[in-house]
Amino acid sequence: MTDPRTCCRKLRKYKYQLTEDYRIDLEIQVEEEIDTEFLRLTVDRELTVKKKYAWDGPSGPTFDTKSFMRGALVHDALYQLMRGKYLDFREHREYADRLLKEICRCDGMNRLRAWYVYKMVRAFGEKSARPGPKKQAAVICAP
Repeated sequence: MTDPRTCCRKLRKYKYQLTEDYRIDLEIQVEEEIDTEFLRLTVDRELTVKKKYAWDGPSGPTFDTKSFMRGALVHDALYQLMRGKYLDFREHREYADRLLKEICRCDGMNRLRAWYVYKMVRAFGEKSARPGPKKQAAVICAP
């Protein structure tokens, strides 16, 4: 008889995936180009989020609105570079959080909501930017 138990990993689901590359000029200066599977940051301060990059959109108690999507994309990409130790989170986190607010305002988010978003990522975002051991998905077995 075969083993009646089956095991699987619960995967993190992303809500969005880029259909084309997205580029933005940043105030972050790097000494040499950073080029990962989905992100590139050049010495000329251009961040490219590559086609097929997946992200979960805005985090926390909020709504996914058009005025939040581009800011969340860039913010998630920068936090990913910090988690991966490509960027120093102590040096660049505040800029990433401020840029999130600025992009959201440019995309039509009202001042109060943008301020709230900024305050929330300042208060609760550090653990998402801090490098650490890669989290392994929990293995679930049944029965």
